[in-house]
Amino acid sequence: MLSVQRKSKISASRKLMLKSMMVAKAKEDLEQEVEAKEEEKHKYLAERAPPLITSGMSLAQLQGLCQELHVKIDVVDEERYDIEAKVMLNTREIKDLNIKVLDLRGKFKRPSLRRVRVSADAILRSLLGSKHKVSMDLRANLKSVKKEDTEKKKTAEDSDWRKNVEAMSGMEGRKKMFDAAKGPAQ
Repeated sequence: MLSVQRKSKISASRKLMLKSMMVAKAKEDLEQEVEAKEEEKHKYLAERAPPLITSGMSLAQLQGLCQELHVKIDVVDEERYDIEAKVMLNTREIKDLNIKVLDLRGKFKRPSLRRVRVSADAILRSLLGSKHKVSMDLRANLKSVKKEDTEKKKTAEDSDWRKNVEAMSGMEGRKKMFDAAKGPAQ
């Protein structure tokens, strides 16, 4: 089958014109949004903080006005502090949750572990700390075997091997082997 590419119904110049019109519309919408936010901000400030008219006020009235303003400033500072504390708490929670998400995903790299030879003394020192004073020598607990005894036994057995073969030959030797394997006489 031949794959036939369809020609787009819109020409390249038409596409370019449409893209430029979309960009212009988006720019216009952004400007309107910024203006709306500025207007809302001015409206809010006019509502919350009306302009002060201090002309024609006596000294006592000015002092009273200053005290009122200080009280309002204190209230706003307390609200700002509370909001900042909430924001900091939320950002800390967000960081913790992001860390948990990364841990659950397994995105962190696990370091390649290498084999380390550690002696028994070093292990005890790491576990017990400074309390460990006795060195642990594993070979000291083994039973000592004298080489002379084993050599004497081997030479005695080696010299008697012909006698053992002659004694074990025939029916009597087999009976002795059978009795020895059976256990002590009953």
